[in-house]
Amino acid sequence: MRLDSNDFSRLYDLHARELLGFFARRTYDPDAAVDLLAETFAAGFEDRRQFRGDDLAAARAWLFGVAHNQLREFFRRGRVERRALARLGVESRALSESEYDRIEELAGSEDLRERVGAGLDELEHGQREVLRLRVIEGRPYAEVAVALGVSEQTARARGSRALRSLRELPGLRDLKEAGDNV
Repeated sequence: MRLDSNDFSRLYDLHARELLGFFARRTYDPDAAVDLLAETFAAGFEDRRQFRGDDLAAARAWLFGVAHNQLREFFRRGRVERRALARLGVESRALSESEYDRIEELAGSEDLRERVGAGLDELEHGQREVLRLRVIEGRPYAEVAVALGVSEQTARARGSRALRSLRELPGLRDLKEAGDNV
């Protein structure tokens, strides 16, 4: 099957919201999510002749492959590009508050916050503290270890166990599965 412009329009209608949520959940930045969505469809349209599938289900999988590549490139470019744009004074159109709210809704951010918060409450104190220091405050493991009075290896082990425990909680187990299926 060859993808023509009509097929691409249909793919957009079918999967743009899903892709927008995919990007919003991974970047935590609605502006970046919108940009990545546009870049994904632009790159996909440009490379549509490379599609070798037989139907629109295969096209969806191919499109998500393009999306993963765009996301990987986004993180690779990261700060360097954003700093360069800021130095040049290039500004993108700001999203309205209702657009932000809608993107967060599509990403399931509120539900995710509640489930992660409940999951954190289930962890033992030491594991919760490692996640607070390492993930929320962004401290390196060496600092986490000093703050907790343990070795760096112990801090890393607690962090690993904490994340594994979160993934196994009933309300959060489907998050990994949802991410794997996308």
